[in-house]
Amino acid sequence: MSFNTIEELRKSRGNFDTLLNQVEKMSTTTTESNDDGREWKPTVDQAGNGYAVIRFLPPAKGEDQYWARLWTHGFQGPTGKWYIENSLTTLGQQDPVSELNSELWNSGVESNKDIARKQKRRQSFYSNIVVVKDPSNPENEGNVYLYRYGKKIFDKIQDLLKPEFEDETPVNPFDFWEGRNFKLKIRQVEGFRNYDKSEFESAPSPVAADDEIEAIWAKQYSLAEIVDPSNFKSYEDLKSKLGMVLQGASKVPNASTVAAQTGDIEDDLFAKQHAETKVVSNGSDDDDAMSYFAKLADDS
Repeated sequence: MSFNTIEELRKSRGNFDTLLNQVEKMSTTTTESNDDGREWKPTVDQAGNGYAVIRFLPPAKGEDQYWARLWTHGFQGPTGKWYIENSLTTLGQQDPVSELNSELWNSGVESNKDIARKQKRRQSFYSNIVVVKDPSNPENEGNVYLYRYGKKIFDKIQDLLKPEFEDETPVNPFDFWEGRNFKLKIRQVEGFRNYDKSEFESAPSPVAADDEIEAIWAKQYSLAEIVDPSNFKSYEDLKSKLGMVLQGASKVPNASTVAAQTGDIEDDLFAKQHAETKVVSNGSDDDDAMSYFAKLADDS
């Protein structure tokens, strides 16, 4: 690795304030990518348990974001059709599902609130990682991937960046030289994946030798591309899709119509789907829930 490259990397690592600023934006601001080989997913055994060690990486060259956040919707409507789309709220824009959900929620009717809960938006985070240890797929070790994760893991990152107690020192887990490996421990709890036992290693360590870090940096993927406007349908297209899912027509019904239609089709299919959605929303992380809904849509 050249001296100039090392110096460039060391300069890019040091702005801890930029990283904290991104965390602050997350707290004050109100996803599925295609499986194209860029995204790493942990493997679980037949019992639903899994283990791997990964390392979160700093921003790719030319970018300043440590993660990308994507809001998505995934639900099945009374027609039996599925709505699985990126939400325009990711871009700070109005989204037809969010607007309808607000109308349903503000009606004050509990059954309408249940519909809004079923249709709620879900968030996923994307970061670049190096796979340190993948017992099920050792060929992944040492490679750079995108990793999609939910709020539970994101909260563990924030706990390091902004510790709760005065005697704890903030740590940047993304740093190439002084970051922390992340031990991903997956358990099956009440039928759903649980990440509570996942943790960062206590001691800092370099992600690799200096002559390997440049290659890792060069292989990182753009996080800006994930939330690029080109990956989102227009408001009108989403509105038309929503209408087809809810009532088989491109026009989006109002809250009272949605509630009436929902009440009229309490058949086994919808009752089963409603129950499944409620359990998934309460029992699993958002990123896994979206994968679950996408699988249901593919199977239907």
